[in-house]
Amino acid sequence: MEGQDVPVENFYEKFAVQLNDTHPAVASVELMRLLVDEYELEWSLAWEVTQKTFAYTNHTLLPEALEKWPVKLFGSLLPRHLEIIYEINARFLDLVRMRFPKDAERISRLSLIDESGERYVRMANLACVSSHTINGVAQLHSELLKQTVLKDFYELFPEKFSNVTNGVTPRRWSALSMHLFEMQQLEPLAVDSASQEEWREIKQSAKRDMANRIHDRHGVLIDPASLFDVQVKRIHEYKRQHLNALNIVTLYSQLKQNPQMEITPRTFIFAGKAAPGYHMAKLMIKLITSVGEMINKDPDLRNQIRVIFLPNYNVTNSQRIYPASDLSEQISTAGKEASGTGNMKFAMNGALTIGTLDGANVEIREAVGPENFFLFGMTADEVTQLKQKGYRPRDYYQSSPQLQDAIDLIASGHFSQGDTALFQPLLDKLLNHDPFMLLADYQAYVDCQQQVSEAYRDQSRWTKMSILNAVRMGRFSSDRSIQEYCDRIWNVSPSPVALDDHTQWDGPSGSELACKLH
Repeated sequence: MEGQDVPVENFYEKFAVQLNDTHPAVASVELMRLLVDEYELEWSLAWEVTQKTFAYTNHTLLPEALEKWPVKLFGSLLPRHLEIIYEINARFLDLVRMRFPKDAERISRLSLIDESGERYVRMANLACVSSHTINGVAQLHSELLKQTVLKDFYELFPEKFSNVTNGVTPRRWSALSMHLFEMQQLEPLAVDSASQEEWREIKQSAKRDMANRIHDRHGVLIDPASLFDVQVKRIHEYKRQHLNALNIVTLYSQLKQNPQMEITPRTFIFAGKAAPGYHMAKLMIKLITSVGEMINKDPDLRNQIRVIFLPNYNVTNSQRIYPASDLSEQISTAGKEASGTGNMKFAMNGALTIGTLDGANVEIREAVGPENFFLFGMTADEVTQLKQKGYRPRDYYQSSPQLQDAIDLIASGHFSQGDTALFQPLLDKLLNHDPFMLLADYQAYVDCQQQVSEAYRDQSRWTKMSILNAVRMGRFSSDRSIQEYCDRIWNVSPSPVALDDHTQWDGPSGSELACKLH
């Protein structure tokens, strides 16, 4: 604490540490080591300081972010830290036994050490125990945390749990640096014909730029007047890019069987990265690109549909994608997406959302108005009920000629130069397991896409919806998120910042100012 005017036992009065998922959870153990070993604080006082310093944000319900480290590996790298974890766990479990003296299974689940098989350190448990506040990143996500993966901790420490819905900085995704709530003053422009025309021209300019880039880099001609249907995010089965692909195959099949069928022309744009060892995600990318190659070379479909997978997806590239998007695909299985932030960036740029009631979609739909959001699919409760009842994905395949046709076309090798084995692992998983329930939501998704097409044909209606999406996104600014962390978790308040020797700035948003602790 050299250079600080506060004793070490008051460390938390000057410093707040937010654990961003479980990856940095060992930081609380390191603080305990410093306080006990270096500053020679008594254990209980050191633990009080640690708990008042740390807070934990959980970003996902998926097991891969709830880290577990083998005790043997942990001890070989950080032997003193493992000793401290054992001591934390012993004292914590004494508390748990007092609360639940006859519940051995609960005590086992709450332990920081997983004793089943090879012993592991449970980093999520460590984060919960060593933090004064635990929050999810969307209203639905925070509720599901309490009901599922952190249920035991919620029942033990209900006062610790909170929600802070994610936000994104509008200064990258909007043309002006401003307080995003002020955008709502522009709502009257949504029904003004001149404003609508100007809005459409701005959107078309972004789409022309995107179309030129796609042609330059991929050699595919794109019609900027077509509906730009965009799904850019991490490639993962729960995000269901392959549900999008099934819809494209369905549309392709319909057009080949009925060349005179009138459709709303679409450009389907995908981008995103898959984890290096995630074979199924890589196979999803291969399916999308193979379907795209077939469609983009078909002269019969020249003015109908195009499919593009943009490589090297990153923030720099996404700055051009979001403004050019008409439709934002947020189609994860309900109950699986913690929050999402791409959904916010799309809506801020006037893209309409087709999505499930998952993550921040719930709050976005509430903000922009249900009539300005294309909703489909099961709710999180319905997903749970269907799983409990016994989900049989093959039943959906057998009862839907459209779905049957799409899956059979892929299985036949039509998109893989006759190779019937290439996509078989993906199809087998869908038909026999389908953990993220694509087939259960397939028909609702296809039907909802028809509603999208009909809405896009009425450009005045579409533009009104687009404007209202953009101007009603104020609550999804990171300014609001950070302010909530300041107010409810970090206990910090705004402090004026000197701009020069003569001027001080007292801005209205605490998240835009330097903060000091109360």
